Amino acid sequence: MRKTTLAAVALVCGITCVGGLASAGTAYAAPEPAPTTSAPATPGTPEEDAAEGDPATPTALEEVRKKIEKLYHRASVATDAYNAAEEKAERQAKEVARLERAVARGQDRLALLRHQAGATAREQYRSGGIPEGAQFLLSDDPRLFLDNANRFQRGQHAAKGLMSQLRTTQEQLEKDEAAASAEYKKLERHRASKAKAKKEIKKQIKAAEELESRLAAEELERLRKLEEEAQRRAQSAWVDSGILDAISGKASAAGKKALEYAAEQIGKPYSWGAEGPDSYDCSGLTSQAWASAGVPIPRTSQEQWRQLERVPIREMRPGDLIIYHDDASHVGMYVGDGKIVHAPRPGRHITLAGAGTMTILGVVRPDA
Repeated sequence: MRKTTLAAVALVCGITCVGGLASAGTAYAAPEPAPTTSAPATPGTPEEDAAEGDPATPTALEEVRKKIEKLYHRASVATDAYNAAEEKAERQAKEVARLERAVARGQDRLALLRHQAGATAREQYRSGGIPEGAQFLLSDDPRLFLDNANRFQRGQHAAKGLMSQLRTTQEQLEKDEAAASAEYKKLERHRASKAKAKKEIKKQIKAAEELESRLAAEELERLRKLEEEAQRRAQSAWVDSGILDAISGKASAAGKKALEYAAEQIGKPYSWGAEGPDSYDCSGLTSQAWASAGVPIPRTSQEQWRQLERVPIREMRPGDLIIYHDDASHVGMYVGDGKIVHAPRPGRHITLAGAGTMTILGVVRPDA
């Protein structure tokens, strides 16, 4: 057991040196939207741990917990980037398809107009360069001349109209082809961003899982208790601030539907990039919950924070979304009584948690 703990701590140090991950203290949620930062704990060195005589000292295991938390947070940030790129790629693919259909229609229209123009040219060639309508005008019969004068004039207008349509169709086709090419390049960039974010997600999750794999069963249980204790401390600090005394809002009709949907998903696993119905990531859960209530909202937590109307914490009501961390990388739905329903992270399931267990950035209202 002693060796497993030291190995985990050593891996932490290795990841810190290679990836630049700094130690982070437990996040304490503030009563106001402004994020707060707690002072980082000073980790013990492997040598100091050995002097303790404990197979896994609290200091060493706490350092492991913080590193795992940091890695999963980075995976969450990458997940938001993945979801954003996926959403953009889907929109871009639809736009490319629309333009490709427009190009196909333009090509068909151009082919038809060219055929008509060719038929007109062939008629002029057969009649010695004089259109059949013009030959009628050369007749010595006055009545025939008058009867066909208007027809010839209409024919001239039709020929001019045909050439105008040819030019317009050709110009529009060229514009559509250029637009389709530009949109396809954007699509490829979004796909590349999505692939890069996917690689980053897997990298961070793998690093976190490697840390956990080096802990013995007893240490894993102690690690779980440390996580729960950190969450209890943060929630207690938030509740003790008296913030709940000021929160008394009631859920809207749409909010109730969104809450019902979210509650029905409790117990389902977290899965990055997932929007249900079998698993979700944090913003996949909130976006689908509100979609079920007939209120479409952005797919990612960062866009939810950017686009939805913000409300003071003291004015929030059940159904509102609480955005977490300085980078808006996590979101949960407020259910009332100081709790949220959320999809925490890989390896966890959708659950109820204290609204103050993470650093609160702010609150947004989907149906403002």
